[in-house]
Amino acid sequence: MLGSLVLVWICIFLVFLFIRIQRPKNFPPGPRPIPIFGNLLQLNILNPLKDFKRLARRYGNVYSLYIGRIPAVVLNGFKPIREALVTNAADFSGRPQNLMVNSVSQRNGFVFADYGPSWKEHRRFALMTLRNFGLGKQSMEKRILGEAEHIVARLEKCTGSYMNPKTLFHDAASNIIYLVLFSTRFDYEDETLKEFVRCFTENAKIVNGPWSMIYDTLPVVRALPLPFKKAFQNYRTVKQMVTDMINKHNTTRLLGEQRDFVDCYLDQLNKEEEGRCSFDEEHLVGMVIDLHGAGTDTTSNTLLTAFLYLMTHPDIQEKCQQEIDEVLKGKAQASFEDRHNMPYTQAVIHESQRIADTVPLSVFHCTTRDTQLMGYSIPKGTLIIPNLSSILSEEGQWKFPHEFNPANFLNEQGQFEKPEAFLPFSAGPRMCLGEGLARMELFLILVTLLRRFQFVWPEDAGEPDFTPVYGITVTPKPYRMGVRLRQIPGEM
Repeated sequence: MLGSLVLVWICIFLVFLFIRIQRPKNFPPGPRPIPIFGNLLQLNILNPLKDFKRLARRYGNVYSLYIGRIPAVVLNGFKPIREALVTNAADFSGRPQNLMVNSVSQRNGFVFADYGPSWKEHRRFALMTLRNFGLGKQSMEKRILGEAEHIVARLEKCTGSYMNPKTLFHDAASNIIYLVLFSTRFDYEDETLKEFVRCFTENAKIVNGPWSMIYDTLPVVRALPLPFKKAFQNYRTVKQMVTDMINKHNTTRLLGEQRDFVDCYLDQLNKEEEGRCSFDEEHLVGMVIDLHGAGTDTTSNTLLTAFLYLMTHPDIQEKCQQEIDEVLKGKAQASFEDRHNMPYTQAVIHESQRIADTVPLSVFHCTTRDTQLMGYSIPKGTLIIPNLSSILSEEGQWKFPHEFNPANFLNEQGQFEKPEAFLPFSAGPRMCLGEGLARMELFLILVTLLRRFQFVWPEDAGEPDFTPVYGITVTPKPYRMGVRLRQIPGEM
């Protein structure tokens, strides 16, 4: 019996020895991985941000981890992240192709597509098309202000009472992106909109949660009926809904008359030369899903964060309102150009983005070739995790790194000033495609609502809990918002 037990332990030891993870030469330091699991068991997979901070204190701002047998390098702080994503952009702009998020998205679209000619072509097309449809121009303003009026109408029904703003901001952000994509919007009670929002919010939690980690670490479990299967089902649901919308949209399309993003892509398909396959309907579906996903959660969660802090800092809310009233005096609506005359409101919006820390780990990158970073050797194919959260609260980069304070974006003269370390949209070629749209949405919606309403923390809600809920996007914990009508100066 004892001999058999010893033999079993010898076999286990030999297996572990055989599959022992070897760290490459001059690879960044990090905690010692164990066979099969790598460093998975050494992290709080429900929220690894505190562990990342702890490991940075021990190993420095560039260190390594193993997700199973997959080598990863975590970048912390402004200097390493800028060196990788901007200075050495071509080396660090790949996307890993062996993670759950790639399997879920079927590698279509452009967010998770690997760095190469097809990705470059699609990103160039998307940037040009979004620009042509008015990012930073009056046409886009009208769409956002139109949706803002729907938010106002909903809030007017709640004046004198309390409401949960979570679904309201998600619905509004979804509608704005669908106006860009399909020239259409949904009623807030529409079941299609509710299903879109449900699928995206569920998947945002799943793909950056523990079940995703297990999927990436243990390929042997991928065929089992475990909770990560829900992400695949949600994606199939969204894909079918988008496909149906494109097909319906195509029946009303007139060649050469481009109403929106989808029309532009379909026209591009018609122009493609025989045998070229960079543009196809599968990629269009993927791009629509990517643009919706990227343009919904981030904007809505930033608005949720902004109003949480404005309610709990009524002095800041009042100062914003005074500035808004002064600048918009005599005007029916705000315009995006008004931001240049609202330094304090601009500072509050940017501080809300900083404190929201909406996409703390960006979207994972991958090295496209053997390269160097901060004196370390990083082999081709290494997973790169840019910890954007570490920059947004980095000591030395901010006047008040650990508190909500608009002074982080104001100079001594009270003018708006954006520090280099403000990178909520990441940096380099892979930075968020929708930054321009998000900036316009945040300004126009927040200014419109603060001009019309006062927002108050419910008296019976106790102390506010600012602890965010972690996922691929971070969101505040659910809260109720008190809504009171304001008298706009000059109105009777």
